[in-house]
Amino acid sequence: MMWVIIGMAIVTAIPRLMPAFIVDKLNFPRWVDRWLNAIPYAALGALIFPGIMTVKPDAPHVGLIGGAVAITLAWFGMNIILVVIGAITTVFLVTL
Repeated sequence: MMWVIIGMAIVTAIPRLMPAFIVDKLNFPRWVDRWLNAIPYAALGALIFPGIMTVKPDAPHVGLIGGAVAITLAWFGMNIILVVIGAITTVFLVTL
């Protein structure tokens, strides 16, 4: 059983580690570099936006207001903890 676990760990680690070693050795054109740098933000948006819309299913405006407050606080360069606390507080106050 231990050999199966070790084998699965290796098979899982290889596809995760290989890009890190390959990408460091390649020189991409500038537009590809910009595109690759934007992927984390796009993925984060795709993960967060559905949550914003389903904070309160019967009132989606609550999540939109909380998201707008989070975007505004982040735009002004506030610490991520303060952005999260501000959005949570806003949603709480709107639902009262």
